[in-house]
Amino acid sequence: MEPALIGTRLASAAIGPLLKKLLVSEGPGAGLVRKDAEVRLSGLVSFRGEKRTLTEKDVRKLAATLVERSRRGDGEPPFPADETGAVTDALAANLLALGDLDMDDVQAVRLGHRDLARRLRAAAPAPDGLSTDSVLYLETMTEWACLHVLEFFTSRSTFIARSLVEQTRAQAELLAKMDEVIRRTPPAETRDEAFERRYLAHLARKHGRLTIYGVDLHHSPDEWPLDTAYLSLEATGGEGAPEAPGRQREQPSVRADLALARHDKVLLRGLAGSGKTTLVQWLTVSAAATGDRPEGMAYLRGRVPFVLPLRTLTRHGERLPSPDRFLSAAGCPLTPPEGWTGRVLAAGRGLVLVDGIDEIPGAERGRARDWLRDLLDAYEGNRWLVTSRPTAVRDDWLAPDGFTELTLAPMARAEVATFVRRWHKAAGPDAAVYEQPLLDSLRTAEHVAQLATNPLMCGLICALHRDRRGFLPRGRKALYEAALSLLLSRRDRERDMGTPTGLVLDEAPQIQLIQRLAYWLTLNGRTQMDRAHAASIVTEAVPAVPEASAYPPDQVFTHLLHRSGLLREPTADTVEFVHRTFQDHLAAKALVDHWDIGVLVRHATDDQWEDVIRMAVGHARPRECAEILRELLSAADAAEDRRVRLRLTLLAATALDHATEVPPAIREEVLRRTEEVIPPRSPEEARQLAEAGPMVLDLLAGPEELTDEEAYHSVITATHITTDAALPYLARFVRRTSLEVRSQLIWSWHRFDPRSYAEEIVAHLDPSDLIFTVQDDDQAEELIRLGLTPSYLSIEKTVSEDRTAMLLSLCDPVVLGLERSGGLYELPLMPPSARLRHLHVYGSGGDAVDLEPLAALSHLETVRVYGNVSGSECLPPRVMVTLF
Repeated sequence: MEPALIGTRLASAAIGPLLKKLLVSEGPGAGLVRKDAEVRLSGLVSFRGEKRTLTEKDVRKLAATLVERSRRGDGEPPFPADETGAVTDALAANLLALGDLDMDDVQAVRLGHRDLARRLRAAAPAPDGLSTDSVLYLETMTEWACLHVLEFFTSRSTFIARSLVEQTRAQAELLAKMDEVIRRTPPAETRDEAFERRYLAHLARKHGRLTIYGVDLHHSPDEWPLDTAYLSLEATGGEGAPEAPGRQREQPSVRADLALARHDKVLLRGLAGSGKTTLVQWLTVSAAATGDRPEGMAYLRGRVPFVLPLRTLTRHGERLPSPDRFLSAAGCPLTPPEGWTGRVLAAGRGLVLVDGIDEIPGAERGRARDWLRDLLDAYEGNRWLVTSRPTAVRDDWLAPDGFTELTLAPMARAEVATFVRRWHKAAGPDAAVYEQPLLDSLRTAEHVAQLATNPLMCGLICALHRDRRGFLPRGRKALYEAALSLLLSRRDRERDMGTPTGLVLDEAPQIQLIQRLAYWLTLNGRTQMDRAHAASIVTEAVPAVPEASAYPPDQVFTHLLHRSGLLREPTADTVEFVHRTFQDHLAAKALVDHWDIGVLVRHATDDQWEDVIRMAVGHARPRECAEILRELLSAADAAEDRRVRLRLTLLAATALDHATEVPPAIREEVLRRTEEVIPPRSPEEARQLAEAGPMVLDLLAGPEELTDEEAYHSVITATHITTDAALPYLARFVRRTSLEVRSQLIWSWHRFDPRSYAEEIVAHLDPSDLIFTVQDDDQAEELIRLGLTPSYLSIEKTVSEDRTAMLLSLCDPVVLGLERSGGLYELPLMPPSARLRHLHVYGSGGDAVDLEPLAALSHLETVRVYGNVSGSECLPPRVMVTLF
């Protein structure tokens, strides 16, 4: 029976006076004899002590009265009638236990009526043989009695005063203890700050260096400082991304390391080696910096990085960690204060970097997304970066969670050059000597430049170049084999990747399978194929490759697609090689393995097959190599078109450098035929030779081997091969004194990138008697930027008036040519002190040119004009005017 139900049967007005008899009355005051005196319950009950007014028999009568009155009323009795005596005895025993409890009144009140009732029942003898109803009645009746007893305690005047004293004493003790705790232990905030400093310093050391995996180096360091070697790349996507697969639209780009400044949550895709993990390192180090941060990275100030490489977190099948296990799961040796990670994330200060969705098995990626969503739901305001290879997860995989999808773009030529310079700076002072030769190789060796499109491959090339003391393999085979080894096996193995796709394949069987795809693509003149067809080619080939035949063919194909680093899916249903050069290399190997020499020769005049043919010579054994070269020469003899003959002869000559062993007779025949056309003997031959393309550059002799006439013709050839590969060759001629050679070099400026050509060639030319022809504003700006002041200047009509004025004020030329575009032509104003002696105005005739502004020029001697003039009478007699 609940106390409230008993209260309906036994009113407080009736029970109160009865229970009050259990307690003694007390006079005013705090009831304290001394400062620390306690008012024990045994001193408050009336049935104990020398001045007791009740006996234990009286207490039993009081209990009997309470029981009798609570049984009155309508309804069912609270317990069986035959147990009334036993219940009364038990209730009396509970009330008498008030005198046995070792506590004071304040402690009793603090307990509350239910806990006090439990203490009484525990102190009293346990009743025997009572029914369940009787036991329940006894419990509730005791609680009801305790309610009144505690009310008596709190209404006594001494209790209030004593409670205040007790509270004051307790508060003083608590304050003293807290002061001691504070004195001995720094507050949580200070502990957090101290740990955070240690943690950020640890991250800066751990992630402050770059490592290239899978490269055999004997003379190069294993690691490089990140802050000097890092190059920020561009990422595309986000706003303006294609609305559907296959739809082409120019996508906006953003510096990859600034993506999180625009978007709180980013899913960044990138091919193997494109720089995803390096970007994670850079963001970590930038956030951990204690001083000035790199340009644009101030937005990470106050952010605490959590680097979570999924390949490490799930290496042994573990569950992805909760925030309190972030550090230990990622291998951090530091132990944070309890709850520190949660406090950082709850405050929205976290920089959560989840690296490598593609590096965990496909079956675990759904759970990884759920884990990430739980974190996002729990902690708002943080910044999140998730990285993946392009094909590991579908489009919009995290879009419902507010993630912006971006893709790392391939490196442009300017970025490659910057990377090479930074790499050599980071590698130490002894590496500087190798920097420029490698930059030259990247422009002249197209096969090297085609590989250098991401940081991994650029780093590989830099390391191989330095390790070989400044020499890359002359043939492409060694370079490509090093790259294939890096991508197919060593990189994953040395990063302790395990088996994210569930199978293990060595390098050789992977090459055997992937080259089947390269063979089909090249043979069919394509660079892309249907995904289903690619899968069928691999499925057909797997039984013939023992190591691969142990696995299901579809699993093998998935492994090649996602882990090889050689293939990608530009759309959901197509497959292509990440670099055309890998396709050519593996197709050449397949062609030699199949001994399809006829196929090679039939495609020899197709410029898309040039690299394949040269690489096939590199893969071929001596007898096979001789046959390929012999067939090329025979095809040249059979060709009726002179340009075809020339092209096939030069192709054989450039392929010769790729051969490891060639019979002397074949080598001599190829060289003899090459000498018939190189060096060119006339400007016409020079231009015809240039039609063979960049491969000619490998055959042209250097300036030290040529006469002035041969040098002039060779420069004509090179200046008509309008790729960056020609620049290092042309730069070898800048010290040549021949005016013809120098004039050809300056005239050809417009065919190349204005800045590169200006820095490598124009700036180093001897200006003596050389007319610097300026054909557009870009060239004008380069002359101004480099501070070049030629005395012989020719400015064409495509140069704007303001750039013309700036050039004239800077150069103050002695000889000046100006091109007019027709109509009325106004000569630019020049001060009387100008050095101009000879002026030539050429171009379209049109209206007359007014010569009156030239009257004040004190050094002017001759004026030649194409067309008519006016104001010639204003010129001094010494000035000779000639009209054409």
